[in-house]
Parts: sequence; structure tokens; C-alpha cells
Amino acid sequence: MESNAAFSTSRNPSQVSLVNLPRNLLLAYQSIGVVYGDLSTSPLYVFTSTFKGKLQNHQNADSVLGVFSLIFWTLTLIPLVKYVIIVLSADDNGEGGTFALYSLLCRHARFSLLPNQQAADEELSTYRYGNSTPTAASSSFKTFLDKHKRLRTALLLLVLFGASMVIGDGVLTPAVSVLSAVSGLKVAENKLTQSELVLMACVLLVGLFALQHYGTHKVAVMFAPIVCLWLVSLFAVGLYNVIRWNPEVIHALSPYYVIKFFKETGRDGWIALGGILLSITGTEAMFADLGHFTAFSIRLAFGCFIYPCLLVQYMGQAAFLSKNLSCISESFYKSIPDPVFWPVFVIATLAAIVGSQSVITATFSIVKQCHALGCFPRVKVVHTSKHILGQIYIPEINWILMILTIVVTAGFRDTTLIGNAYGLACISVMFITTCLMSLVIIFVWQRGILAAPFLLFFGFIEGVYLSAALMKVPQGGWVPIMLSLIFMVIMFVWHYGTRRKYSFDLHNKVSLKWILGLGPSLGIVRVPGVGLIYSELATGVPAIFSHFVTNLPAFHKVLVFVCVKSVPVPYVSPEERFLIGRICPRPYRMYRCIVRYGYKDIPRDDGDFENLLIKSIAEFIQMEAVEPQLSGSEISSYDGRMAVISTMSVQSSTSLLVSEQDITDVIETVQSSKSQTLQSLRSIYDDENLNVRQRRVRFQLPENPTMDPEVRTELLDLIEAKEAGVAYIMGHSYVKARRSSSFLKILAIDIGYSFLRKNCRGPAVALNIPHISLIEVGMIYYV
Repeated sequence: MESNAAFSTSRNPSQVSLVNLPRNLLLAYQSIGVVYGDLSTSPLYVFTSTFKGKLQNHQNADSVLGVFSLIFWTLTLIPLVKYVIIVLSADDNGEGGTFALYSLLCRHARFSLLPNQQAADEELSTYRYGNSTPTAASSSFKTFLDKHKRLRTALLLLVLFGASMVIGDGVLTPAVSVLSAVSGLKVAENKLTQSELVLMACVLLVGLFALQHYGTHKVAVMFAPIVCLWLVSLFAVGLYNVIRWNPEVIHALSPYYVIKFFKETGRDGWIALGGILLSITGTEAMFADLGHFTAFSIRLAFGCFIYPCLLVQYMGQAAFLSKNLSCISESFYKSIPDPVFWPVFVIATLAAIVGSQSVITATFSIVKQCHALGCFPRVKVVHTSKHILGQIYIPEINWILMILTIVVTAGFRDTTLIGNAYGLACISVMFITTCLMSLVIIFVWQRGILAAPFLLFFGFIEGVYLSAALMKVPQGGWVPIMLSLIFMVIMFVWHYGTRRKYSFDLHNKVSLKWILGLGPSLGIVRVPGVGLIYSELATGVPAIFSHFVTNLPAFHKVLVFVCVKSVPVPYVSPEERFLIGRICPRPYRMYRCIVRYGYKDIPRDDGDFENLLIKSIAEFIQMEAVEPQLSGSEISSYDGRMAVISTMSVQSSTSLLVSEQDITDVIETVQSSKSQTLQSLRSIYDDENLNVRQRRVRFQLPENPTMDPEVRTELLDLIEAKEAGVAYIMGHSYVKARRSSSFLKILAIDIGYSFLRKNCRGPAVALNIPHISLIEVGMIYYV
């Protein structure tokens, strides 16, 4: 259950010093393979896609130079000015991406729709960002948003749409990159048909997705050298073409050529912007992958290496095409000198695979983040690296992406049509980032006066490109829209059903007075052992508890109500992960444990959660004895008072003596309340799972004459209960819409949400709960 701290080289990416320069240079080199693989493969298809359609009627030297000028200014204004200079500064504790911006807004503008948030979450060290004093502009805007609660849902839908478009990128990027790379064979071997090229691309795609379970760390060492070699090749070929064919192409850097291009082409030139925007596809990765590098290293790599290489390559292609207009249909491969054609072709194919790999990995990450915010069904998350945290593999998503990618490749069979779809997906994500960034400037940076110019300038540029991309919806642009709508419906239905289920739990909590009226025995037999009752409630007692005790005559001597929840921060440090509190007076032996994870934290199944929990409760019991503010005499104080228990201090605490024994030794010595049959089953389970739990921890209470007798008795009861065994109690719920509900609600809950719950991973599996110790309580939720 415990999560390792996220890998991040710096929590202050903007900090630059001579001491950090060698490390930033190394990170800049590494980022070339991870971040820029997609962006660097754009020269394969930009000119070809731009001159398809009605721009074929304007195939002349002036149009070629105008297209190059547009590419130059697009590369300069969006990746360089918007992302490198501005957006990379809006990190969330070193993390970037759409969810980082949304997380900042949730914390500073109360946009969050996560149901079980607490005031204690605001005390996390990663919660606050910069100046927290609101300005007049942000206060008035926040007041307006508070009056219109539906705008929170609108913002969530906008973020989900952006996330869906990123998933669409995971389908389209491998298709367009690999198919563009293998199309070079058609230039060298005229005998090859388009069907044979598509078949080769599909085989490469199957191999690419089949290798995903090995993890990117297996081939990460190769990524940066491949992309570096590819970019050097682009620079060399581009420089050769400029010198060989048309050195005067450098004059096209002037915006005059852009104006001249639109004067000559008119509406056809505007529609052609859908092909030009392919030159900046992959730009979002600079921000999305910020957590693995530093902002300075990404800026350094782009400004000193990526930007010059791409610029010279596009300039070289323009110089070549201005003198060889008949080669526009295969512009990139036709522009390569014959002696170096095959080496460049091999490097291009490898670079396309690397670029696809980075986008597929980003898709896994975005799905994990959506799930953390309660917007995606539970899926299996596999760690692919023990050293580089955050590298994950999701089997279900991987095979879905593979099927969709092969369908798109075999269905369209043309890079231009796939490029139309790809461009629409990328520009949509960029436009959403611009909108969210404007809100961050207002609410987080407290610079409302800069938000309007930022939104108007970049929003206008991206809006023009977006309008051009939308014109190509009939020519393939409908694919990302359809995929995004499907994924967004899935996300919103899951989020809506989860919130309605939580609302039911919230309104059907067990009365604390009812529990206190039952007395410490709860009116039933308290058997040895620890009962962990899982619930989404951060306060109160869930309805499954009363349902359990009214139908069974016994319950465990120690009860712990566990709530595993996500908070709108990227990571929660181990020192702040556990919140421990008491629900009833001491004789009841009832506690609450809240386990907090960030949206990028990944719980690991290390088999140590039970032991950490017991040590945390023991720490809380002793802390409560010396800190009177944690205890109270009023009934209301028994639930809600929580203390942050650091797992680091717990591990170094001397309150409990810890020893480890082999499982076989423990089975022979520990007296358990379980029957001989259950103990036998447990022994078989442990034998089958030796890789998970090979040793069992035992606790002892050291001699301490100064310890309060009641505290000592409670600690002994806790240790005895742990020795007797731990059981996990969860609700096996069936969620149904009320009969009086609207048709849309019935459709969403009874069909959509129920289907997703039946076909996703169960909560016990997602929480790594051993099935041998699991007790499920069936309940029907009428929401």
C-alpha cells in the first residue's frame, strides 16, 4: 500500500546555478529522447500534408517559402515563447501537464470536485504555491465562480476533454509516425504497393505495443542517442539542401512571406494551416514530462539543440522543394541525398518508434492521473522500473491503444488523413492548456492583468489553427473527436457514479450516539483480531458497519476505519501520508486511518501496510496521552480529531519493539482466533505468495515504568489483536438509480456505471488486499 516518493530531480525546476549546470546538461541530454521524440519526427510529413487538398493548386516557389515562413513563426511563438518561456514556469511542485494546472486551480480557487477533502489536506507541504493572498481581480472572479457552481463541472469537462485528446494522441502518434517512416521504402523501391507498406507498419506497431510490458527503462538508454543522431541528420541534410538548392530561402524568415502567402492562397491557405500545425505536434510533452527533468534542462535542450535542428531541416526542405516542385508528395525522402538515404531511413524508423513510445507512456500516466481524481475506472498499474519512479504500464490501456492504432492505420492507409486527425487532437490540447494557464495566472500567480493578453494572443493563434483543423473533420479529423467523446463519456459517467455513491454514504452514516449507546462491546462478541473497515468516508462511520453488526453476532476487538483517498497535489511525502484519529472513547478500541496519495503517487504492494498501520496507531496512542488537544470529552470530539503520523518517525520510534520471523515459525507460535481450517488455508496462501510476504513482523512492548497504565493496556490489546490476525472488511455494493430518477440518470447509473464497475478491477484488487483475509458486505445503493 505504501508509495515510494516520486522521482524528480528538483522540486524547484526554475532554479539555475553553476553548481547545477553539469546535472542540467545531463538532464537536457536525457530529455531529448524522452520529451522531443514526437516533435522531432514532424519533418517526415509536414510539407506533404500541407500541400494536399486545395493547396495543390498553389504549388509554386512562393507558396513553399510562405509555408516555411509559417512553420518558422509557429515554432517560434508556440513551443518557444508560450511553452519554454511561460508555461514551464507553472509547475506544480515540479510536475507539469494538464492535471498539474487543474490541481493548482483546485487548491487555490476551490475548483475541486473530489468529495472527501479535509482542512488537514491544506496543511500538506506541497499544497501551497507561492503567494496565497488573493488580489482584487482573483477575488471578484472567484466570487463569480462561487455563484455559478456549474462552472466547476464545466472546468472538469474541459480537463477531461483534454485528457481524452491526449489518449487520442496515444492512438494517432504511433500510426502517423511509423507509417510515415516506412513510406520511405516506396521512394527507394517503386515495386512496393501501399497495402504492403501498411502491412509493414501494422507489424511494427504490434511489436511496439507487445514490448510495452518490459517498460521504457529497458530501452531508455537508447532513446537519447537515437533522437540526437536523428536531429543531427536532420540538421546536416537541411544545411546541405539550403547550400545546394536555394540559399535565398533564409529571407523567408520574414513575416512578409506569411502575408504574401495568404494574399495569394486566400481560403485555401487558411485550410492548409491544418497541415502546418503538424510541425508543433508533441510540444505538449515539454510540459507534461516536466516532472522527470527540470524546467531549465528542457529549455536548454529546446533552445540550443531541438529548435535550431528543426529550423534548419524545414529550411532545407523548403529550399529543395522551391527548385523541385514535383517532389512535394514525398518531400522528406526525396530531399535526402542518395549516398545517405538508407542510413537516414533506418534512423527515421527508429526515431518514429521512440517518438511513439514517449506518447504511449504519457497515455499510461494520464489514465493513472484520471483514476486518482475519480474520473477513470480502476485498471491494473504495473511498475516497470525499480529505480525510475512514475514509469508504469497499464495492460488494458495498452491493448486498447494497439487495436485502435492498427484500425486507424489499416483504415486510413494514408499519412495525410491520419495527420488531419492527429493535428486536431494536438491543437485541442494546446488550446485547453492556454485556457487553464489563463486561470492559473489569475488565481495562482495573482497576475490578473497578464491573463487577458496571454489568452487573447495565444488563444487567437491557436484558435485560427483549431478552426483550420476543424475544417478537416470530414477528412479524418472526426477520429480524435469520436475517440475523445467516447473516453470523456466513460470518465464523466464514472465520476458521476462515484460521487453519487459517496453522497449516499455521506447521508447514511451511522450515528455516533447509537454506537456509544451500545457500549464498548457494541452489543456483540468482540473476538481477537484487527478489523480494517474500508470506506470512502473521511469522517463518520459507514453504513456497512451497522449492516455488518446487525447481521453477525461478532466483530474484531480492534476496529480501524480506513479511508484511502486522493488529494489534489502531485505527491504526498511518507511523513504526511497517514492521518490517525480515534472514533469513540478508549475502551471501544475504534480508530480511523486516512491514507493520502497525490495524483501521481502509485501505491506499491510491498506487504508492509499492516505493520505501518499498527505502528502508526501505537504512536498516536502515546501522542494522545501527552498532547491533551488530541483528546476530548465531548461526543463530537471523538470523530474528526486527527493527527499526522510520520511513517519515518514511526520506523525510528522505540515505542514498540519489532522482530521478524519466518512464516512457518509464526504459524506454529501465534495463537489465532481462526479455526484450523482457516489457518490451513492461510498457510496454503502464504506458500503460494512467497514473493509477496516471506517474513512476518511481530511487535513487543518494552518495559517502561513511567507509562500510563491505560496506555499500556491499550497498546497490549493492539499488539494481541495484530498477532491474532487482520481481516479486511469492504462493501460489495450494487448502485442503482431511484425509480423517480430521470431517464438520463437511469441510463448513466443502471447501464453505464454498472457496466464499468462490472468490467473494471475490483476495489480489493486495486488496494492490494489479500483475498484470503477479505470479508465483503453486500449492500444496495439507491442514488
